[in-house]
Amino acid sequence: MAPFRRHASRRRQGNSSGTWTAKEGEGEAFVEAWTEFARWLSTMPGSGTARLTRDLSEPRRYLSFAPWESAEAMHAWKSAPEFQERLAAVREHVAEFTPSEFELMAEVYGSAHGRRS
Repeated sequence: MAPFRRHASRRRQGNSSGTWTAKEGEGEAFVEAWTEFARWLSTMPGSGTARLTRDLSEPRRYLSFAPWESAEAMHAWKSAPEFQERLAAVREHVAEFTPSEFELMAEVYGSAHGRRS
């Protein structure tokens, strides 16, 4: 059975996420703009690895996900003076964008990660 870890949250781990629909013909430009945005995100205190995935059945739809060591670190990033300007550069290439924030509740590790305790 895969190792399982439930998270008791004294200090909440934050997770920022976005659902994006690229404008017709702007998928590559969107990915480039999002990657630049994520490079900036990666310099912020408490940031984890940002990921962008594409929907296999709806190629213009993307899901981004970035873990943060705390909800406070995530909110500090979103409060940074240049946040809105950098986000706007990505949004130039999208028809729809829905941001979300999540709290990690549990993890189950797969075989690709080896056995962790």
